[in-house]
Amino acid sequence: MRRTEQPSRRTVLAAAVAAAVTAGSGPAAADTEEPMTTDTAQPTRAVPAHVDNRAWTSYGDWWGGTARGTRAVAGARPRVAIAKPAGTTDYTDPHTGTTARWEYGTWTSPVHRLVVPATEAIVSWNARTPAGTWLQAEIKAAYTDGTSTPWYVMGRWAAGDQDIRRTSVDDQSDGKSSVWTDTLAIDDPSTGLRLASYRLRLTLHRKPGTKATPTVWRLGAMGSDVPDRFTVPASVPGLARELVVPRYSQEIHKGQYPEYDNGGEAWCSPTSSQMIIEYWGGRLTPEQLAWVDPSYADPQVCHAARFTYDYQYAGCGNWPFNAAYAATFEDLQAVVTRLGSLTDLETLIAAGIPAITSQSFLKEELTGAGYGTAGHLMTVVGFTADGDVIANDPASESNEAVRRVYRRQEWENIWLRTKRYNASGKVVSGTGGVCYLYFPARPTAAQRKALTAVGVPV
Repeated sequence: MRRTEQPSRRTVLAAAVAAAVTAGSGPAAADTEEPMTTDTAQPTRAVPAHVDNRAWTSYGDWWGGTARGTRAVAGARPRVAIAKPAGTTDYTDPHTGTTARWEYGTWTSPVHRLVVPATEAIVSWNARTPAGTWLQAEIKAAYTDGTSTPWYVMGRWAAGDQDIRRTSVDDQSDGKSSVWTDTLAIDDPSTGLRLASYRLRLTLHRKPGTKATPTVWRLGAMGSDVPDRFTVPASVPGLARELVVPRYSQEIHKGQYPEYDNGGEAWCSPTSSQMIIEYWGGRLTPEQLAWVDPSYADPQVCHAARFTYDYQYAGCGNWPFNAAYAATFEDLQAVVTRLGSLTDLETLIAAGIPAITSQSFLKEELTGAGYGTAGHLMTVVGFTADGDVIANDPASESNEAVRRVYRRQEWENIWLRTKRYNASGKVVSGTGGVCYLYFPARPTAAQRKALTAVGVPV
């Protein structure tokens, strides 16, 4: 995201998509009702107590959903895929104007009752979409007043950009809740209204007459009810460790590929993603990078920007799109969640798991940053002996300058708060502890224990 102060995507909608286009995914956008099965799995009890995570990952999970034209596939990574398509639909891509026909199948989760009635929900997925395929992810929630939302589109996604342009969908609201790029949010939490439960739906698409299919091996949602707060209590330092994570600057890419959110100055999210992907051994081939100008340093950062770019949001900071990009690398999985304190991050770092965190702040609120931002992503790689945060901050003038040490209490506050004052003195939103976690498809026992401790189902 950009480093300059600007309206948050949580408070201002981007340019509207025409209503006909929003509904243009045919049966995938229709409010058809599948049998109301109930989620019988015991959800991971999230830490902190105001977060609920549920993910569908096992063969039993996929078998337990409602399938129309899809099937559960067993194996080392159980997944859902197209079987005999349920039908065909025409989709007009709002960003190219191209209309194409697609075969499709759907998979719908059982109802998951939130342990924590939520003001927000973020859906994320891990998938493969070979050429000629793409997917749509949706959520339908029940309110605590007994009514329900419509099916909200939370993303139309493909790993590539040749078949469709990956996109969020604007102008989705029922008067009680709205979708803000990648987040479903209650419009007025002060009324006491909350999301009580939800179902997720996947619609898998492929070109007619082919055998190609998207495959999805992780689908989940994070529901949360983070209390409004301008400040948070400081946690007590408990770990001194630093992980060796590659360091990349977004700033050296200024002016490169401006069609992707005005070039590198706004690429904090994909730059952070690429750091952690490479920490886990993910590498791009020369063939994958052949499109990048050979005079550019770190072409993999340009690649990450292109393939996380949300054509409706017009930026590379869509949280689930970054997680989905990371999961296209072999043996990685990824999730968007919220954590409750730096103690949670210490738990992850102790197990060798770095994290990408989202925060916003004025220049004077974070000593040593040298800038203010309405939204910025950093990679937390460790803690000093004094408990201060060691972050790979992509908003640095060079790769060598990326490693920063930030004061613990300042950093924890700007990350966890939900309310803040911007440069004009206006009250605006904070991210409330949002982070991306990328970790192995088969985590070690210590990694599994750490992820479970911070409320991430594995």
